[in-house]
Parts: sequence; structure tokens; C-alpha cells
Amino acid sequence: MYEIIYNDIEKKEEYDEIVKNVLEQCYKEENIIDTKLTITVTLTTPENIKKINSKYRNIDKQTDVLSFPMFEKNELEQKIKNKEFEHEDVLGDIVISIKKVEEQAKEYGHSFERELSYMLVHGFYHLMGYDHIKEEDKALMRPKEEKILSLLGIER
Repeated sequence: MYEIIYNDIEKKEEYDEIVKNVLEQCYKEENIIDTKLTITVTLTTPENIKKINSKYRNIDKQTDVLSFPMFEKNELEQKIKNKEFEHEDVLGDIVISIKKVEEQAKEYGHSFERELSYMLVHGFYHLMGYDHIKEEDKALMRPKEEKILSLLGIER
């Protein structure tokens, strides 16, 4: 279902547990628990996420989370509907800056767990083909994110 890579940061059981709980809930909610779709979650530093952002998106700045989906939304929906997963397919990659998670948790006045959980849910829905650039897209994505956090009992 997922793999966690620690890139220049210390491995912590707390992070592993949050990733596990959040992604399991996401998979259940989207009825993909029985698929062989996998996600790679990379937890890293602001410097590393800046390099990745620059290399793959031509944006030379740090960010909190990056998502790299393997499928277009329509293609993924079709695969899920038809159960077209004979082998392990990669849903995509999520890259998260742990330092940025810590900073934003303080800035927004909520827990580290809540901020990391949100970054994971946010990244997951990007992998599922959702976006938030246009208001009508945001109106579809945000309620899904909030529902997952609510089901996990993670409030603001």
C-alpha cells in the first residue's frame, strides 16, 4: 500500500504511525483498499524538497508537500471501476518537508499530527486526480480532505 522513505531526516515511529493511519483511512474512503496501488511517501528536509520542486516543477523554492501522480483522474477512475490492477501499480509519490510541517503546525496553532495528516491527505487526493487551483475543483477536494481528518478524529 505504501512505502516510507526518510531522506536526510531521522526515522521516527510517530511519523510511521501517522502515515499508516492516514493512508489506510484514505484507501478505505476511496474503496481502493483491495487494489495493489502503492504510494511512496518521502519525508525530507526543506533543502531537498526545494531541489525536487526546482527539478520537476521549475519552481526554485521550498514548499510543504509535493505530489507526483502516475495517472490522470479519468484514467484512474476507470482502472478502479474495472478493477484493472493485475500487478502492483504505483499511484504516485508524496514528498513532505517535515520541518515545514513543524513550522506550519505552530503557525496555524494545531498539532504536528494534524499538520502531517493534512499534508498526507492533501497529497493523496492530488494522486487521485483532485486539484484546488480553480474554485470548483477546490469545492470537490476540500470536503474529501476534511472528511478523512474527521474520520480519524483529527480536528483543527
